[in-house]
Amino acid sequence: MQPDFSKSRIAVLGAGKMGGILVKALVEKHRLSPERVRATVAHESRVQDLSRKLGVTVTTDNLAAVDGADVILVCVKPQVVQELTEQIADKVTDKQLVISVAASVHTSQIETALGGGVPVVRAMPNTPCVLGQGMTALCKGQYARPEHVETACALFNAVGRTVVVDEKHMDAVTGLSASGPAYIYIILESLAEAGVKVGLPRDIATLLAAQTTLGAATVVLETGDHPALLKDAVTTPAGCTIDGIMELEEGKLRVTLIKAVVKATQRAKELANG
Repeated sequence: MQPDFSKSRIAVLGAGKMGGILVKALVEKHRLSPERVRATVAHESRVQDLSRKLGVTVTTDNLAAVDGADVILVCVKPQVVQELTEQIADKVTDKQLVISVAASVHTSQIETALGGGVPVVRAMPNTPCVLGQGMTALCKGQYARPEHVETACALFNAVGRTVVVDEKHMDAVTGLSASGPAYIYIILESLAEAGVKVGLPRDIATLLAAQTTLGAATVVLETGDHPALLKDAVTTPAGCTIDGIMELEEGKLRVTLIKAVVKATQRAKELANG
């Protein structure tokens, strides 16, 4: 049974891009009354405009926002997390759930700053969450119980899909799914350019590339079949596809993508270690 957010009070600390997406999801997808959501920003100049845009109370007062909240979403930049969590520590209790979307910030760091055995869940969403097609990996801190993880999953399911992993895998998640959209955009751009090269109008080439990518990804998700098996189904003997695949292999596309994920994962580890 999915958690019911309708009676919850939610604080979103740092209503930037991801914070704003989550505020909208809470109100629209979880049917949470806007009066039950409080969001914060760093600068007073943004308060009125953002409040009007999101339809919820927006303030610069983090302490007021977390007071009485059931779930606290920490959506500030990673370099601000330590200062923020120390600021709100006296107001946060072990009856509240803290969910952080700050990349490369360990749950232990947040737990130490907050003290008192506060349950913490760490989330790594990606940018397609803006259209409800995101991928979010979650891991729990030492004080978080299964129901806390369930609550976090339910929240992020409103903006896409979720998976629960051990925290040791979060840097790899960052390298694959958080950075992954950028890799896909490069592939899409390249396919569209190829379409132009062989005579297609640019808008049609882009549409063909994007819908083909979406369709292929949907088949993987819906069938559960291994991508290699699906590739083989498209590749007929002595056909066009095998010639194209040979070019991809000669250009080392497969190895290059693997190396991109490895490199991004290594960078995530470096940021996590300061």
